[in-house]
Amino acid sequence: MTSRSANTIGFTAILLWSLLALFTAASGLMPPFQLAAITFLIGGLCGTAVLLVRGTRAGVLSQPAVVWLLGVGGLFGYHALYFAALRMAPPADAGLICYLWPLLIVLFSSLLPGERLHGLTVAGAILGFLGVIVLVSGRGAIDIRAEYAFGYLCAGAAAFVWAGYSVLSRRFGQVPTDAVAGFCLATSLLSFVCHLLFETTLWPSRSTEWLAILALGIGPVGAAFYAWDIGMKRGDIRLLGVASYAAPVLSTLVLVLAGYAEPTASLALACTLIVSGALLATAAGRRVRA
Repeated sequence: MTSRSANTIGFTAILLWSLLALFTAASGLMPPFQLAAITFLIGGLCGTAVLLVRGTRAGVLSQPAVVWLLGVGGLFGYHALYFAALRMAPPADAGLICYLWPLLIVLFSSLLPGERLHGLTVAGAILGFLGVIVLVSGRGAIDIRAEYAFGYLCAGAAAFVWAGYSVLSRRFGQVPTDAVAGFCLATSLLSFVCHLLFETTLWPSRSTEWLAILALGIGPVGAAFYAWDIGMKRGDIRLLGVASYAAPVLSTLVLVLAGYAEPTASLALACTLIVSGALLATAAGRRVRA
């Protein structure tokens, strides 16, 4: 697989994540860990079905403990910390801090063997983060308070966990992407345990909510993680990191088109900043290859 093909697949993950807010909004009031348990189960079963159809041996799931620690720690760890942040801090603040992960991916990538970090790439990542700040602040005032400190800490930890998982996946490039199916199933089980411990079960009341949950499991919480694994292992990790800032903007655009949100000037400015950042990262990639 060429780097360009892997980039295209990685971009698919970003596009799928842009549908996350829409499908989540349409899924009703199911608690987050319960929703994660069901959607990761769907995503894991879809991956397992692909294994069976292709005739791939189940031994692909027999990986060293460190691989399982990375995979499950990345998927479950990120979501558990993010859910905790949302409970202990205002969602806008927590989401903004959590979206440091694309910038961290760009910075962490310089630690990989044979990788070089270009100044334009860092500038592009910073522009992307500024775009997210504009987008979030446009939805409402950002209110940083000491009483939310633990929530902010959880959001920051979530950003580090996802960036670390993404970059370290490159170091385990020999692990087939099919193994992500096992990570999803394990994440589903752990999410179910957390649901039983911390939440009250609430089931959807309409068929449209069930369809939204199914769509979440197949796309943003399913295929996206397989696509991201390919992009991180075989694509341009820095470019994909900067491009990830497009996810919240695309997500807002989808919500606008679906009637869940209104178009604003901050959305247009955020788009401009993030596109500019992506163009800088692309130019940096060309200079490095040259």
